[in-house]
Amino acid sequence: MGVSISITGGRAYTPITMADEKLRVLIAKPGLDGHDRGAKVVARALRDAGMEVIYTGIRQTPEMIAEAALQEDVDVIGLSILSGAHMELFPRVIEALRQREIDPGEVLLFAGGIIPDADIEPLKQLGFRGIFGPGTSTQDIIAFVREWAGARSGAPA
Repeated sequence: MGVSISITGGRAYTPITMADEKLRVLIAKPGLDGHDRGAKVVARALRDAGMEVIYTGIRQTPEMIAEAALQEDVDVIGLSILSGAHMELFPRVIEALRQREIDPGEVLLFAGGIIPDADIEPLKQLGFRGIFGPGTSTQDIIAFVREWAGARSGAPA
């Protein structure tokens, strides 16, 4: 999937590169939640920021998400959920990643959607480095991913 740089809101985005390759991001919707507008907005914003984005679509099992992450060799996995099943599904995604020998500490995991404050710390303990609620600016998510990519590659963020 080729990604072109686009101009959004009057800003030109510079592609993120890691070892001369674009950062690969998987955006997924686990469970039965069929509302995907937020996931699509985030996927498009990351794509417009120069990242290569793979969007799985709705109603994905943890195993399907982990398999897509393996097959697409992604650097970043973003999960979007509105159903309230995150404490059931997110640990299953982590386990499915481990079963495929994907170390959750080696990829950037973040989540967005309707996630109560009380669940943020347990999700961070699972390995999710960022939790984004409704109304989060896509610029904040882009900056978060860029900061992680810069730290990972040793380049200034």
